[in-house]
Parts: sequence; structure tokens; C-alpha cells
Amino acid sequence: MNNKKIQFISHAAVIAAIYTVLVIVFAPISFGPVQVRIAEALTILPYFTPAAIPGVTIGCFLSAALTAADPLDMIFGSLATFIAALTSYGLRRHKFLVPIPPIVANALIIPWVLRYAYDIPDAIPFMMLTVGFGEVISVGILGMILLFTLERVKPYIFNTDNKLKE
Repeated sequence: MNNKKIQFISHAAVIAAIYTVLVIVFAPISFGPVQVRIAEALTILPYFTPAAIPGVTIGCFLSAALTAADPLDMIFGSLATFIAALTSYGLRRHKFLVPIPPIVANALIIPWVLRYAYDIPDAIPFMMLTVGFGEVISVGILGMILLFTLERVKPYIFNTDNKLKE
């Protein structure tokens, strides 16, 4: 296995671990119809590296599995995260658009998970608003703060050539 593959797998694994830990540490606000999942700030990471796509997806799946989430949540929550990460990666040339896919994917998919996996009786459009609002906080605000912060140290953290680029 070459260095680039090892680095890709290592980045993905670290991102998955951080995502999982953040969900568990902030569990009281990470679940339900009104949620601010702090770990979702990491969904801006495809802006920096494609390794974030499997990283946040696996992190989402692991955090669901470790918190005994419903199987529908494990599948469709992870799918929402995967779609968002893949789309964010596609928008990486447009920095300010990167947080939009996670906000939209989660606002559209997670309310259905809440209804059918957890029998939450709130109206789907209402949960789309509440989940979407939580995503705006976690990705639109915290994620963008993270993006601008990491941009300063990008060559040191996301260097894929093992050389610093000026």
C-alpha cells in the first residue's frame, strides 16, 4: 500500500473517530426533532480532503451504532451524511456553498427517520424546519468557523504530497 492510500485511510479514520466522539460527548443535543449535532460541523471537511467523505459517513454510522440508534437511523442517517459529504466535495471550489448540502440533506431526510424509526408525531414539515435550523447552527455557523480556522493550517493537516506548499 502506498503512502497516499495510507494517508487517505488515516485521515478518514481520524475524521470518523472525531465525529463519533463529538456525537457521544454532545449526545443530549445530538438527537431528536430539535437537534444541534456538533459533529455535523465536520461535514465541511470535504472542502479540504476527499477522505472526509468516508470519514464523516463512517463516523455517522458508528455513532448511531454505539448509541443504539434504530437501524433505519443507522442506514438513512449515514446515507444523508454520505450524500451531503459527496455533494460538498463537488462544491469545494465554492467555499460558501460547502455547508449547504449537509443542511439540505439532513433537513429533507432526517425528519422521515424521526417519524418512522422513532415514532415522533410532529409534522414532517415542522421537523424539516427544526432539523434544518439545527444544521444551520452546526454546519452553517460552527462548520464555517471550522473551515476558516482550518484554512490557515491546511498545508500542515491536509498535505497529501508530504511536502509543504507555499
